[in-house]
Amino acid sequence: MTKKKKWYDYLWIVSATYLILGFFNILFAWIGLLCFFIPLLIAIFGGDKMYCNKFCGRGQLFDLLGNKLGLSRKKDIPKFLRSKWFRYGFLIFFFIMFFNMLFSTYLVFEGTRDLKEVVTLLWTIKLPWNWAYDGTAVTPWVAQFAFGFYSVMLTSTVLGLITMILYKPRSWCVYCPMGTMTQTICKAKHRCNGACGISQQNDSPTT
Repeated sequence: MTKKKKWYDYLWIVSATYLILGFFNILFAWIGLLCFFIPLLIAIFGGDKMYCNKFCGRGQLFDLLGNKLGLSRKKDIPKFLRSKWFRYGFLIFFFIMFFNMLFSTYLVFEGTRDLKEVVTLLWTIKLPWNWAYDGTAVTPWVAQFAFGFYSVMLTSTVLGLITMILYKPRSWCVYCPMGTMTQTICKAKHRCNGACGISQQNDSPTT
């Protein structure tokens, strides 16, 4: 019997549309902040990884490309990618890059640096992206943040696609910085509730 689709099973369309919109107008990159705040709020107030398990459109997209379209080799992900040191090390590295992006935005806000209409792929490859911004819609710092944030989202998508092809479709979910962060919050919340004598359901994230 075919499982009936829920509305959230189609959120992969949102993820794909987001990347496409950012290609034509970089200011759409701001919408991606929802992918940061919603998982954190669910983890903090709900104490679970419901976002990762049900609402992550990117994970759905990788699943669609890997399983339905057969673009994945479906090999087991290497142990080092699953290891705690790699996952938390990647999270720290991700935060460093993220705050570097915020600092660049601040410099443009202060007027000490000009707007750079560039998307940086994999933190090193600079792609001219000037066609996606006409230079008149908003103040420069707003556009600078959009270029930087789209770089983060595009880079993480490319990394996810690479590991999707090489290993199982949703291998990205194993070392996704947001997944690592929400899992840490959930574990801390469960330990706190356990110490207070409150029974909690065991957290077991789906990857």
